[in-house]
Amino acid sequence: MVRSAFMIFILCICINISFAQKRYNINVAGYFAGRTTALDSFPIGKLTHLIYCFCHLKGNNVSVANAYDSLQIQKMVSLKEKYPKLKIILSLGGWGGCRECSHVFSTKQGRKDFANSAKETLQYFKADGIDLDWEYPAIPGFPGHQYLAEDKHHFTLLVRELRKSFRKKYEISFAAGGFDQYIDSAIEWKRVARKVDRVNIMSYDLVNGFSTISGHHTPLFSTLRQKQSIDNAVNRLITAGVPSKKIIIGAAFYARFFFVKDTANNGLYDSANFYHGVSYSNLSDSISAVNGFVQFWDSVAKAPYAFNYQRKILATYDDSSSISLKVKYAMKRKLGGIMFWQLMEDKFTGGLLDVIDHVRKD
Repeated sequence: MVRSAFMIFILCICINISFAQKRYNINVAGYFAGRTTALDSFPIGKLTHLIYCFCHLKGNNVSVANAYDSLQIQKMVSLKEKYPKLKIILSLGGWGGCRECSHVFSTKQGRKDFANSAKETLQYFKADGIDLDWEYPAIPGFPGHQYLAEDKHHFTLLVRELRKSFRKKYEISFAAGGFDQYIDSAIEWKRVARKVDRVNIMSYDLVNGFSTISGHHTPLFSTLRQKQSIDNAVNRLITAGVPSKKIIIGAAFYARFFFVKDTANNGLYDSANFYHGVSYSNLSDSISAVNGFVQFWDSVAKAPYAFNYQRKILATYDDSSSISLKVKYAMKRKLGGIMFWQLMEDKFTGGLLDVIDHVRKD
């Protein structure tokens, strides 16, 4: 009897170990561009990485714009006292914020100066790494910003210089376009992947403010009418030589609204003009039946959307269901994790970050 009880005890331990081994831990990274005072209202402990947006270039060096931005970074770093495992990352650039990147990073001296100043900035603020948000090397990005075919190799040299300067003390990540043209033409993937800690796929805005055809802006899977998706980007990156553990998929904490010409297919895949964006925190009211919207779920793309038949307005977004599936996808594919743009657009409680945390710990 005693021996049987002992064997049952051992079996229970083995089962618990087995379940623990099956749970796959992922990174959860949130970009933040908002009020410093709002940081204490969010569940920061559910993040592994909090990314400040944005630093810029001043000459060849990293620049923090003003005293307010410095205080914001200091506030973010101070959160590490309460959450010691949290990493604070400083992001460079952003959409419209990398005008001089092609020029500066085209020279050896420019890359070296930048890497040294990045290291000094991280040391000064006691932050943990740099995120490069150059939109984009080698292909068209923000209107009017220079892009050259040589940017592709210059980006590799930039990352190498950063790693040489940082060694293993600081992290390096970069925000990567989630669409085919970027994946095929902007980055020397195998060379870069060896030097960076993470590739943050901007797998949102796949239908964006310049798009003339409507669709899902952040779908998990491709459809017959829309190739660009998270799954498409992940597969292409792995084929290009990026280790799955370094791939971070992106989620959208905001919706995009488009005017379309027809009511067919509930507004999807129609001629369209961008209308505006709405934060997730305000989305439920915006797409309510009171406001004339009918909500739908695309079972192929695994993406929600809503349509106003009277005004011919399509809304495309992430919700709790699509976020849950993205987290499960990252865990199943053994990816590095999930990131999102951006924390300020979430609800203080009961938001999408809470969904991410619940699913990854379930």
